[in-house]
Order: sequence, then structure tokens, then C-alpha cells
Amino acid sequence: MAAEVENPPAVPAAEEKKEDAPVEPASEVPAVEEEPAVEKPAEELKEAPKEAAKEPAPKKPNVFKQDFEKDVVYLYQFARTTSLPSLSPYVLKVETWLRLTGLKYENVDHKFKLYSKKGQLPFVEVNGQQIFDSSNIIKELSQKFEKDIDAGLSNEQKTISHAMISMVENHLTFVIMAWRAKNPGEMVNGYKINFQQSLGSKIPNAILNFLFKINYGHRASKKVKAQGIGVHKPDEIIEMGKEDLKALSELLADKPFFFGDEPTLLDVVVFSSTAQIYFISDDAKYALKEFMVEQCANLVGHVSRIKERCYSDWDEICNNLELNPHLPKPEPEVKENKEGADTEKAAEQDKESDKELVKEKVDEKIDENKEKEAVEAAS
Repeated sequence: MAAEVENPPAVPAAEEKKEDAPVEPASEVPAVEEEPAVEKPAEELKEAPKEAAKEPAPKKPNVFKQDFEKDVVYLYQFARTTSLPSLSPYVLKVETWLRLTGLKYENVDHKFKLYSKKGQLPFVEVNGQQIFDSSNIIKELSQKFEKDIDAGLSNEQKTISHAMISMVENHLTFVIMAWRAKNPGEMVNGYKINFQQSLGSKIPNAILNFLFKINYGHRASKKVKAQGIGVHKPDEIIEMGKEDLKALSELLADKPFFFGDEPTLLDVVVFSSTAQIYFISDDAKYALKEFMVEQCANLVGHVSRIKERCYSDWDEICNNLELNPHLPKPEPEVKENKEGADTEKAAEQDKESDKELVKEKVDEKIDENKEKEAVEAAS
């Protein structure tokens, strides 16, 4: 199971909030000396009303979302970007799987302070339970809701899928992170990151960009070095990434998806990482994108098919940076404007005028009949 180590843009230092320090257990409080109990007569005790046993209050679930809806998956993730729904392949993997399976879910912005019990993103909450690590999330939700998209694969295909997923999440993902760590400025330009908009900050973008470059570059470099890829030269790392893309391209061949006509978990995982490569703007010079477009055209077709299958609202997500465009919007309240009120008032006045006119006509007719009757009686 891959560790969730790939983070999209970290909060610049000026925006970070420290998590609360762990609370030390309170020291034992000495017992307060009580007055000696006074014995009461048996008759008094017999007559004393028995106190009703107090039932303990129901324990609240240990999750952030206290007012959760049953069987709704709450996905905690990062803010959107203008290039793709998430700069974290792990987050994009979970959301893509949720969309592919049709499970009801809602995105929650972690606001750089809500993390899982293991300090990871993404994580989900469902029915008062927290699940973390993208692979574990998909495994548990698949079992709970019976949504195993690999159920139709043979044992050999499942073995291939496991091996390729391990390559993508434990190698290709770190190749991408290594490039980002060395080129944080290119990363900001390539993904069109607007920190001021994403963070809702009033700090100028130039300052936020500067803080990000220092903060993210240092943190990401430590991760890729700990994994092992970071000790190599940039050109060597790019060659490693090309070998990974070539292997995926050969396995896909001319099929729409890796194991046939329907996507499986391998398709979801590959999409979540190749999207990080393909959807970067040409403003950033990225050798892996050039190689993917020129030498692995079938992977370009693959990433486009998953996008079309799962993200019909892709443009809305990227243009408006909305977390939940897939959820139905409440109908706007209809407010009666002054013009409408005046029109309705005028219509009522017209009705009253019509009633008065009819009454006058009826009265005239009655008077005419009376006059005729009087003339006939006189003659």
C-alpha cells in the first residue's frame, strides 16, 4: 500500500496554521475531604423518592463531520486548480474512483488544518468512521458498498494490475515530484496556480509564490531523497520516468483501457498520475509531457477517455475552482421585484374597474325596464 506522500502546493509559511499541541494528561487531583455521612432513620429512607438512573449521553462520533448523511462519503482534499481537479495524484485517484463507481460523495476543503489521524491527505469519513490512505480507502469502500471494479479480472490480470500500480505510485509519482521539487517556479507557471485565489488570501501573489517556492521545494526534495530517486541527476530521473511511461504505453497498446472496454483500478491510478503530466501548460518546459505526446499517444487518448467518462464538469471545476459542482444546487428564492408588484397592483385595479362598469350597465338596464313597465301600466 503506497504511502500518501505526494502533496500539491503546500501552504506558504505565512498561511500555515500550527496544529494544536497534544494535551498533557491532567495531574491527579487530591480528593476533597467530605463531611461524614449522617445516618437517617429507616422510615425516612423508605419514604425518600428514588432518584431515576441517568442514562449516559450518546457518544459523538470521532470525526470532523458531525452532521453527516448516511452512506455519503466525505472526501477531505486540497483546493482546486485551474489546470486539473487536484495536483495530488492520490486525491485525484480517490475522487475519480468515487465518480466511476457512482457513489454519493461530497468534497470537503481541509483548509490546511484538517488531517487524518495519521496526518495524511486524502482521507474520507463515512457513517461516522474515518478511513485514510488512498489504497485503503478504495479497498474498504469497495467492500462496504460492493463496488469492486476489478471483480471481472482474471488472477493473471490482477497480478499485472498490482505490479503496475506499484510502479506508478512508488516510482512514477516520485519522478513527477522530483521535477516539481527542482522546478517550483515552473510548477506554478505550468499549473497556473493562483495562491491568492486558492487560499482566499489578501497577501500579494508575488509574496505567496516566493514563500511556496522555498517551502515546497525543500519539503519535496526531502521526500524524493528519502525514497531514493532524489539522489540522481535531473536528466537521469527524467529517463526513469520515460521508461515508466513506455511500459504503460506498451501494456495499453490499442485497447481503450488496460484490460478491455471498461476501466479498472489500474486505469484510475494511471490517469491520476499521467494527468499531472499531460495537463500541465506549455508555459512550463516539461520533458515528460513532450515524450508522452510524441512517443505515447495512446496514453494521451487514455487520459482523455477517463476525463470524459468521469469529469463532464471538468471545465466548471477548473474555471470556478468549485469543490462540489456535481451536487445539485438549491433553487434560488423567487423575490418579487417592485415592477412585478406594480404590475400586479395595476391588474387588480383593472379588475375592480371592470366590475364597476358591469354594475353600472346592469343598473342602467334595470332602470330602462322600470321605465317601460311604468309606461305600459299608464296606457
